[in-house]
Amino acid sequence: KKRIFDIDDPKLPDWADKDEIESGDFPYKEKMDKDEYEKTIEALQVELVKMQFWMQDKGKRVMAVFEGRDAAGKGGSIFATRAYLNPRYARVVALPKPSDIERGQWYFQRYVEHFPTTGEFVMFDRSWYNRAGVEPVMGFCTPDQYEHFLKQVPRFEEMLVDDGIFLFKFWLNIGQEMQIRRFHDRRHDPLKVWKLSPMDIAALTKWDDYTEKRDRMLKETHTKDAPWTIIKANDMRRARINLIRHILLSLDYDGRDLKVIGDIDDKILGQGPNFLK
Repeated sequence: KKRIFDIDDPKLPDWADKDEIESGDFPYKEKMDKDEYEKTIEALQVELVKMQFWMQDKGKRVMAVFEGRDAAGKGGSIFATRAYLNPRYARVVALPKPSDIERGQWYFQRYVEHFPTTGEFVMFDRSWYNRAGVEPVMGFCTPDQYEHFLKQVPRFEEMLVDDGIFLFKFWLNIGQEMQIRRFHDRRHDPLKVWKLSPMDIAALTKWDDYTEKRDRMLKETHTKDAPWTIIKANDMRRARINLIRHILLSLDYDGRDLKVIGDIDDKILGQGPNFLK
């Protein structure tokens, strides 16, 4: 069912204003307590600094892809992960639309040049997975290009992992009502209005199309070598904490304190497409 409203209307429609935290089968009725969040995230960020020292000492390469619908919390999750890391060795890549030259290249080429060297942690705020979501939904690629991408990407990522890169793929999932809430907040907050693009507004009527493409992307590209980690992100606090925990628990770095890291909330974070069913 398509739900449409006027983004310029300062009043949210009743269906978007009600129970947005629980939309999309989110398992909690309230956000995580702010004080608990701040205490927990600081401890995890200390562990990330320890992880970065290990990466530099051992020459490890880490790459994380952050994907999700518009307003899913990708940028905030990246900011929380990178906040206290040495920026010389922790980069964020957020590429604009391809140039005429890039459109004539191998599709993955413009992403490859941003991959990490030894000791680096690179975070992609959207990635080559544009071709599995926004491009086919908005008509920016042909059906053949879309099908070719889905065929190529598992082999492409297998090569990355085989070469020794630690690859994380995060899908941040939010409910439709929560997306509407965040869009509305951006539109009517002068400090956040820059976050709302014409593309975001155009996507409002294409929720079902994006859902269909999301489901197929997860099915076709969730592999043993490069699995998808799914995070239910209506509560950004829980999302960030569990995302960072997953990274820390996946890398056996020197001085890792498992007690400080804590356990994954399996209601919030899971593996593969079945986690959304």
